[in-house]
Amino acid sequence: MLLHNSVDTDPRNKDLKSIYIYEAPVRLWHWVMVIAVTVLIVTGLLISYPPPSVSGEASEHFLFGYIRFAHFASGYTLAVSWLLRIYWAFVGNDYARQLFLVPIFNKIWWQEFMYDVKSYAFMHVREIKYSGHNPMAQAAMAFMLVPVSFFMMITGFALYSEGAGKGTWSDMLFGWVIPLFGQSQNVHTWHHLGMWLMVTFFIVHLYMVLRQDVTTRESIVSTMVSGYRTFKD
Repeated sequence: MLLHNSVDTDPRNKDLKSIYIYEAPVRLWHWVMVIAVTVLIVTGLLISYPPPSVSGEASEHFLFGYIRFAHFASGYTLAVSWLLRIYWAFVGNDYARQLFLVPIFNKIWWQEFMYDVKSYAFMHVREIKYSGHNPMAQAAMAFMLVPVSFFMMITGFALYSEGAGKGTWSDMLFGWVIPLFGQSQNVHTWHHLGMWLMVTFFIVHLYMVLRQDVTTRESIVSTMVSGYRTFKD
C-alpha cells in the first residue's frame, strides 16, 4: 500500500475493482464504539440535565440509577474497545494503523489533503479515490477523535472515582485528574465540553462519509460492514 494510500496515483491499481481494507476486529471496534458513544452522549445529557422526578414513592423507582449504570457500562465498554483497537494497530494490516500514524512528513499526503479540502468545498469536480481513509478523514480521526476519546475516558474515570471511593482502581489510576483541574466541577465542565466535541465530530464524520460514498463512486459505508472497498466506476 502506498504511504498516501491513493488508488488514483498508483498505476498498479488501474483495473482494481475491490480491495480488502478493514479486518473484522476493526469493523467490530467501529460499531461497538458507535453504540457506546451514542449511549454515553444520551445518558450524559440526562445526567447533566436530569429528567423531572417520577411520581409515586421514591423507593419504588431507580430511573436515574439505570441511567448512571448505562453511562458507566458504556464507558467501560469504550475503554476496553480502545485498548483492543490499539493492540490491533500493532498486529493488524496497514489500514489498521492509519488511525494513529499520519504521514505528516509526506509531501504527496499534504498535496492530497489540500485537494480533499477543496473537494469538500466543491471546488474540484474530480474526486480522488483512496483504498483507506482519505487524508482529511485520517487527520480528523488522528487529531480529534483519538485525543478527545482518551480525554473523555480519563476525565470520565476520574469523576467515576469520586463515587467509587478512595483506594479503588479508578482512584489510584485517575484520582490525580481532579486536583489537576482544581476541583470536581471543573472536570465536569471539561467532560461536558468534550461530549459536544464528540457530537460535532460524528455529525461532520457522517456528512463526509455519505458525501464521499456518492461523489467518489466508491463504497464507504458498506466497507465498514463487509471490509471490502469497492470501486463502482
